[in-house]
Amino acid sequence: QVQLVESGGGLVQAGGSLRLSCAASGRTFSHHAMGWFRQAPGKEREFVAAISWSGGSTYYADSVKGRFTISRDNAKNTVYLQMNSLKPEDTAVYYCAAARVDYELGLFQRDYVHWGQGTQVTVSS
Repeated sequence: QVQLVESGGGLVQAGGSLRLSCAASGRTFSHHAMGWFRQAPGKEREFVAAISWSGGSTYYADSVKGRFTISRDNAKNTVYLQMNSLKPEDTAVYYCAAARVDYELGLFQRDYVHWGQGTQVTVSS
């Protein structure tokens, strides 16, 4: 069982940066591909970024490509999302998730079996 706790959200002006962290408990963290999703008010939760268990492969939604960077530190059981050049449309609750152990990368919510509680990111214009 993997438990996930996100942190690092907050209020930032457009053009600013934030770094989200997701701390995982459990000894199997390094076996899981990890992902970040977000859900804006009134919208469905959407994929943001994913990283393989080794960190060697990453994938991004087109809306964040070139602005966001996902990374992980398996020694610290932590995955990060560096968000630069933030826009008001990035405002959402951000969730980290752990994929099924046999997945190289997870691009869909159905690929993930463990979810955090989320952290709010608000970008003001």
